[in-house]
This record gives sequence, structure tokens and C-alpha cells, in this order.
Amino acid sequence: MYKLSTQTKKMLADTLTPVNIYLKLRDVFAGSILLESSDYHGNENSLSFVCCDPIASIQLKGNKIDSVFPDGQKSSKPITSNEVVLQSLEDFRNSFEVGPAISKYPYAGLFGYMTYDTVRFFEDVIIQKEEDLIPDLVYKVYRYVIVIDHFSNELILFENTVEGDTHPVMGLAKLEKIIYSNRFATFSFQSPNGEVSNLTDQDYLQMVQSGIQHCKRGDVFQIVLSRRFERNFSGDEFNVYRALRSINPSPYLFYFDYGSFKIFGSSPEAQIQIKNKEASIYPIAGTFKRTGNDHEDALLAEKLSKDEKENAEHVMLVDLARNDLSRSADHVTVEVFKEVQYYSHVIHLVSKVSGKLQ
Repeated sequence: MYKLSTQTKKMLADTLTPVNIYLKLRDVFAGSILLESSDYHGNENSLSFVCCDPIASIQLKGNKIDSVFPDGQKSSKPITSNEVVLQSLEDFRNSFEVGPAISKYPYAGLFGYMTYDTVRFFEDVIIQKEEDLIPDLVYKVYRYVIVIDHFSNELILFENTVEGDTHPVMGLAKLEKIIYSNRFATFSFQSPNGEVSNLTDQDYLQMVQSGIQHCKRGDVFQIVLSRRFERNFSGDEFNVYRALRSINPSPYLFYFDYGSFKIFGSSPEAQIQIKNKEASIYPIAGTFKRTGNDHEDALLAEKLSKDEKENAEHVMLVDLARNDLSRSADHVTVEVFKEVQYYSHVIHLVSKVSGKLQ
């Protein structure tokens, strides 16, 4: 059992942004990650995080799951059944003991990702073509967690240390000095050649037609069709993330640097939120682009709320959310239904489905 103790410091964040904090820290700590809210709707999704200096990790790739602990101990297990994955995650989480909460913000949790293909370890789903370019799952415990509360304009620093660890640490004072420095490196990005795809336009259109037929026959509720685009580049790929957050701001942006690969994206919604054993899903379906004119936006919002196609898709997602939560929660209810919400670039229809975990 590794007992974590946490030091914290609070300060103003009115002259700082998540991006410039990340740029300052990534050169000091390799493998830093950024979770950013650049278009929050309210206090509930107004937090950004920069995490650096991992002290423990768990990774699933191929047919084994590997764990690394703060004292250097390592564990590697072959995946002989789906239960091994769940048990390994439970064992890793239970290896850490966290004292009484010292803040309302997350500071000593696991930060990372699961790919879509990880579903095969939790559901009876067969992946037709397994990709092994990156791990299916990576979660890490970080020594330093920096929280930016955009709602209150505050910056909160957390330093997590393992009791008994004699390794020297930077300390919050030096971390603060780096954050408030005016120096950070930026690099250019070039991608001179066009992209290539794993499917031609004609192949993709045939997939769309096939998907339409499956929907008409009632084989599925919804099909999400995708194709891969690739292109060569040189320079700093963080510039692509910066461009993404500019054209598609959202409450849930992320940029994860794992050295040999990076993943980043932008989403208006969280997959699921759990607090005090209450699990909530916020289905978002129905989207119109804002005009920049309040009167015209109000007319668009009214049109959106009456649009047959957008409403049909939204009702379907609410039903799916109810079904998903009902498998693990009791008293599942639709607390909010088809609420019109305004974001900086778009107007969404948003619902809230909640239940109490069993």
C-alpha cells in the first residue's frame, strides 16, 4: 500500500492560461498532459488540468497489462480472461491510500484514457480488426496536478508524494516560479503534403449506403462510420491542438503526451460523470451553428427545438443513456430533457440522465 500525502497552494489565475502553463511545464517534465475547458457552460465543467511528473502507471497493450509503482516495482500479467483487466485496474487503484480530502478539486486520481477497442474486455463485442499502434489503456498517478478554475479565476497547485519516498522533489515554490515565468519555447509545424486515407471516397459512400439499409431494417439504432486520414509532418504537433481548440472550443479538450505518441481531441460532453455514487450522462444531439447575432440565434434555437431529425436523434440517445445507466444504477430518471444550451460557436440540445449506482 502506497500512502499519498498532498501539499497544496492557491493563487490567482487572471494572467495565466492552461496553454501557456502547459508550454512552460512540458519542457521541464516530459510526458505532461493537458485537460482543458475552453467553452464551459457553467461551474460544473469550468476546470482545466495540467498534470506532470508521473509516479505510477498502468498500461494495457497486446495481451498483457503492466503496472509500475512509485518505488520502482513492476507487475506484468497476461490477459487470460476479461476479469483480469478489471481486477488489475481495481488492484492498481487499491494500491494507493489517500488521506482525507483537502480540496473539492480532483488531485490524487488516475488520469489517462481508454480506446474504443477496450470495449472487448467489458462487453461481448468482437473487434474485427485489432489495432496495436498505441496501448488500449493508459492511466497514471501524477506528482503535480495544476487545476485552473475558470469560474473563480483561481489556480490551485497540488503536490502528491508517497510517504517514505526519499527521492528529491521540486516543491511547490519552484513549480510556482516556473508557472509565473515569462519564458517558454514554441516551435513551428509544417505538413507540406496532402493527407491519405484508408478508404476511397467511393468506398466510404458504399459504407454509408450499407449503414442506411441496416437502420431501415432495424438491425441497429445508430451506426458511426469513420475513416482514417494520415499525413506526414515536421515540427511541434501541439500546434495542431492549438488550432483545434481555436476552431472547435469545447468544455472537454485534451492533449496527452506519451512520448512516442500523442492523442488529442475536443468534445462538448463527458462520457459519464460520477459524484457521491450518482452517475450522470448528458446526451447532446442536435446542433446548429451560431450566427453571432442574438436575435438570429434565438430563432435558430427555436428551429432546433422543433427540428424532426435532430429531435429523433436526441430521443434515441436519451433512451440509450437510460438503458446504459439502468444496468448499474437504480432510480434512473431523465432530470433535464432537450434543454437548449448556447456555446460560443454552436447551439446544442442537451439532456441529463441520472441514477444511483448499485
